[in-house]
Amino acid sequence: MAGNQMTVTLDIFADPVCPWCLIGKAELDRALESRPDHPFDVTWRPFRLNPDMPRSGMAHTAYMLARFKDDKGIIAANRPVLEAAERLGLWLNMAAIDRVPDTTDAHRLLHWARIEGAQTRVMSGLMAAHWREGRNIGRADVLAQIADAAGMDGMMVERLLATDADRDEVIEAETHARQRGVTSVPTFIVGNTHVVPGAQPAALWQQVIDELAGQPGPDLDG
Repeated sequence: MAGNQMTVTLDIFADPVCPWCLIGKAELDRALESRPDHPFDVTWRPFRLNPDMPRSGMAHTAYMLARFKDDKGIIAANRPVLEAAERLGLWLNMAAIDRVPDTTDAHRLLHWARIEGAQTRVMSGLMAAHWREGRNIGRADVLAQIADAAGMDGMMVERLLATDADRDEVIEAETHARQRGVTSVPTFIVGNTHVVPGAQPAALWQQVIDELAGQPGPDLDG
């Protein structure tokens, strides 16, 4: 981002176990890489896909059957995600996913990562751990390893996760988002004003960035 350029907030409500958040992040990443002078100040905001998930999580197969009824429903739900991932060159290893975790602690980690300027690295690590490595991101040791890889103090993170530090703050932030009308993820809020729901293509983000730079672009209210 150029030093003399305006800064525009981009708040992203997302959950690392949401497949469309993974796709949406990949599309956004492409746009930002193609516009290195983009004005966005990106903040990942907490929003759990499954707020009622038990703290121990749930077996992946049982979770998918509960949501989509049978194998036919699961295949139909996964197809567009896998097609989008293939188009973007993302490798997903759904067969490796054993459990769907409670992501409250993952969002606590993201909360701390924001303080250290490591949020996007941590979100990337969380998504890779879940979608490619089949690791349980509800476990404190896994989250500590992800924090370490992102340049944070993993031992400190593990100690914090053993407490309830900032748990209420994360849940309250999600509650506030729901009260403001955020009902699904990913949801992007540009400049605290324009709401962009869903996994949008890189081309749309490129146009938004160009518009913010004073070039022709889309009407975000359209």
